[in-house]
Amino acid sequence: MKVAQALIQLGHDIKMFAPKETDAVNHESLLTHYGLRLAPELDLLPSIKRLKRLDYIVHAQRAAKKFGADLIYTWLPQSAALGAWMGYPVVLEMHADNSGKLGVWWMRQFWKQNTPKVMTVTTSTLRKALERSTKFQFPNEALLLAPNSVELEKYAGLPSPTEARRQLNLKEGLTVGFTGHIYPGRGADLLFELARQVPNVNFLWVGGTPELVDFWKNKLNEVKMTNVTMTGFVKHELIPLYQAAADVLLMPYSRSIEASSGQDIAEVINPMKMFEYMAAGRGIVSADLPSIREVLNEGNAVLVEPVEDGNREWGIGSWKAAIESLLADEPRRLALGAQARLDVEQLTWVKREERVMGTIKNILLKF
Repeated sequence: MKVAQALIQLGHDIKMFAPKETDAVNHESLLTHYGLRLAPELDLLPSIKRLKRLDYIVHAQRAAKKFGADLIYTWLPQSAALGAWMGYPVVLEMHADNSGKLGVWWMRQFWKQNTPKVMTVTTSTLRKALERSTKFQFPNEALLLAPNSVELEKYAGLPSPTEARRQLNLKEGLTVGFTGHIYPGRGADLLFELARQVPNVNFLWVGGTPELVDFWKNKLNEVKMTNVTMTGFVKHELIPLYQAAADVLLMPYSRSIEASSGQDIAEVINPMKMFEYMAAGRGIVSADLPSIREVLNEGNAVLVEPVEDGNREWGIGSWKAAIESLLADEPRRLALGAQARLDVEQLTWVKREERVMGTIKNILLKF
């Protein structure tokens, strides 16, 4: 949706197709759910899950032809392959490795077609993973490193942490924040244990499904911890203010990270929250993963060895020390946040899509 919005901002005529799994989708719900100012026209097409989306990609290809599409822009290797077979220029975005032999087969079919094509990857580690799984070396001229990005305008004029906490009616005092979903490997155990071991600091946990929020609230109550605020889901437009309310923002990933699909994405993770944290201009403490290092470094964040198990004291100690050191050193905290904010200015969705569309246009000129 962020990509579609950026393409609209660049003046392109966008029509989006998705499998029909609900009737509760309209233009206004897209704007609200994804925090958009512009949303594409969306057509929901028939899809039978047991057919592995094959019926859907055929419907989508027909709908694209009826729309008069000049370019197919997709996240699905099977749609990319079918579009290439039909002679369309194709942009294929990859955010994770192929899952299973069928995914590998579709990607190889996509690359076999002699048609204009670009494949984007969010990290260079993802390129390596994809080349490993497909046993195919992608041509440099048709592959673009395009990390996830941020809408900087949503982070303009953010208040100080103290003022943001006042506006949100949060506890006063030094605050460590986390925003995002709670999947295995995303640091829930680590967050809990850090809050237990640093009782004089407030912890702000934004996001999570109602079931998981209830689970962790019950755990907090069992051990009588009162320094953690869990908000559950909050509207997209409020996320920047909640991030601004923290003095330090955490990315407590482990060496194994399970995506909503069940796939382990630790090797290739490129979280959108990282770019949001940078835009918020706060001190960041993050797990030191190779894919994270493609964006963060010692000049704009504090990088800590990932913890395999949040209850291991040896792992907790390094995170606790990093957080306490940063909270005690406001000048360093502000300097890291300012550098992160400066670094992320080149990582906006619009600039990203300018690069993507510029690359496919250059390839089209050669055909």
